[in-house]
Amino acid sequence: MKSWLQPPRLRIGEENEAEPRHATWLELFYDLVFVVAVSQLAHNLSKDVSITGFLGFVMLFVPVWWVWIGSTFYANRFDSDTIGRRLLMGIQMLAVAALAINVHHGLDSSSVGFALSYAAARGVLVIEYLWAGWHILTARKLTNYYAGGFAIAATLWLISAFVPIPFRFILWGIGLAVDFATPLTAQRFQLQLPLHLEHLPERFGLFTIIVLGEAIIAVVNGVAEVEWDGMSELAAIFGFATAFSLWWVYFENVSGSALRTAGALRKFQIYQVWLYGHLPLVIGLAAAGVGVEHAIATESNLALSNPDRWLLCGSVALCYFALAILHRTGVIFHCKARTRHRLGAMAALLVVAIAGTNLLPITVTAIVAIICAVQVGLDLYQGRPATA
Repeated sequence: MKSWLQPPRLRIGEENEAEPRHATWLELFYDLVFVVAVSQLAHNLSKDVSITGFLGFVMLFVPVWWVWIGSTFYANRFDSDTIGRRLLMGIQMLAVAALAINVHHGLDSSSVGFALSYAAARGVLVIEYLWAGWHILTARKLTNYYAGGFAIAATLWLISAFVPIPFRFILWGIGLAVDFATPLTAQRFQLQLPLHLEHLPERFGLFTIIVLGEAIIAVVNGVAEVEWDGMSELAAIFGFATAFSLWWVYFENVSGSALRTAGALRKFQIYQVWLYGHLPLVIGLAAAGVGVEHAIATESNLALSNPDRWLLCGSVALCYFALAILHRTGVIFHCKARTRHRLGAMAALLVVAIAGTNLLPITVTAIVAIICAVQVGLDLYQGRPATA
């Protein structure tokens, strides 16, 4: 029988590094609530694809992603399958569900609920770090540092619920800055407790799959909402091909090599670039799904509107910019060459966004799909990169 008060155990170190680690059933169940959250974020963006709407989407996406990051990094070092841990994860899932509920009008009438939900989710993480530090003396400096920084950020979000707009959003920004700065300034503690290098890439890959899934849903929704005329279906096929190519390029190159290099050479910056480089990637993937859906829904004989064209081309360009950053953390030649390829794709997509006025939806989606397919072809031509 599982214990309520069984302490967490340190899941890193030489004796644990050889132990195969994969996402647990609890982590996979936990991810389900983020499927809902990402879906709600994308739906909210779909209602306003202007620059203002996109910036609002990013402003709400970052806290949701950061909640997932916090839980993932805690589990990487201290995960334990106890009753208490399960209940705390359940509470955090409720907080994330509340975040998803408050995404709509999250920068207006629902911003109080969004702030309280984020503060609650981060408060649970603070409790977990304090609990781990209480039982694991070797980790106490790290856990206390994390708990202190995250508690300050959560408090700022809590206070923001009781102040008017726009001061509320100023506190959000300060709180997120503290949240991001806490691990960035904890290098001296993190190097003493390095991450488990098999578990982390898998978890990031799973979140990427979640966001890619939203792109597939967008294709299906787009086709379901229009009358069949051939052109819309072709646009949907091109949209699917774009998502498939992005999946291919990411997972063909994802591995723990960058993290292993960071650990072996004690280069903290490599690990940080790899971590934060995923943020623009998942933002771009989620937004690209919305762009594809709008392209499919546009009448086939009408030019794709400027906001929709910029959303589709710009978001996929953002994905390739992020992939270029991720590849650059690698140490093999192929990774550096592929960085150049991704930047080339980004430039081509931005040209389409800028100069593609009056292009039909089928034309825009076809060009985007071809650019993405070329990236797959370049990777295949180079051969599979080493993963060690």
